[in-house]
Order: sequence, then structure tokens, then C-alpha cells
Amino acid sequence: MIEPPPLLPAKTAVATSRKRYAPVRWLLMVLAVLSLALGVVGIFVPGLPTVPFILLSAWAASRSSPRLLAWLESHAAFGPMLQEWRLGGVVRRRAKWAATVAMSASGLFMLWSMQKRWLAVALIAVMACVAVWLWLRPENLPVEATPPA
Repeated sequence: MIEPPPLLPAKTAVATSRKRYAPVRWLLMVLAVLSLALGVVGIFVPGLPTVPFILLSAWAASRSSPRLLAWLESHAAFGPMLQEWRLGGVVRRRAKWAATVAMSASGLFMLWSMQKRWLAVALIAVMACVAVWLWLRPENLPVEATPPA
């Protein structure tokens, strides 16, 4: 009969799992930082979205860097957006309008500048689907999900 290996102490088991998954954690950390950078650039560059990159950054940070996640959640601009998304998938109306205007401007620019019209139309169709999904998101938290003041 084969005996199972002895159980490792809790500290050793955690350290072993951390070593084993260190490359994945580092890749997620890189994804979090790059997403955050793209989100910040998106504030200034029309056509580059901010909110999806910040949400992706928070997701990756939650799996790789508690410190970065804490910074994002306590940030004056990003924190409320992340909290509302987590509590109810809320996207404020102002963000919806900003995204819609940016996608519309990007679509017009693609139609004007791209030689392959079919590619521009395909990309505009994708943006239209994203816009529909975005406008179907709630704009306010339900009363029971509202955090205490």
C-alpha cells in the first residue's frame, strides 16, 4: 500500500504554492500595470477607453498585488468607479456618454482614414455592440447595495 506524502505545515504549503505560481503572479502584475497605464493614457487620447482598462487593472491586481489593488481602490478617481462596478456593475451616465462620443469619433475617423472599408465597418460593428452593452448597464447602485456614508 502506498502512503500519501506527509502534509506540509501551513507556512510551507503557502510558500510552495507562491513559488510555483510566481510566474503567473508576475504576468498578472505586468498586465495590471500595463492596463493602468493604458487607462491613464485613455483619459487624454480620444478613442482609447479608460474604464475597461482600469477594471482590467483592478482584476489583475486582485490576483497579483494587494498593494496596487489597495491603491486603485483608494484613488480619488478610480476608487468610486471600481466600488460601484463591484457592487452592482454600475457605469455612470457621464462615462457612458464619454465612451459613446469617443467610439463615434473613432468610427468616423476609421471610415475616413482606412482604405479597407470592410475592416472599418467590422470595427464599428464591434464598437456598436460594446455601446449597446454599455448602455444596458445600470447607472446607479440599488438602494440595498449603497455603501454607508
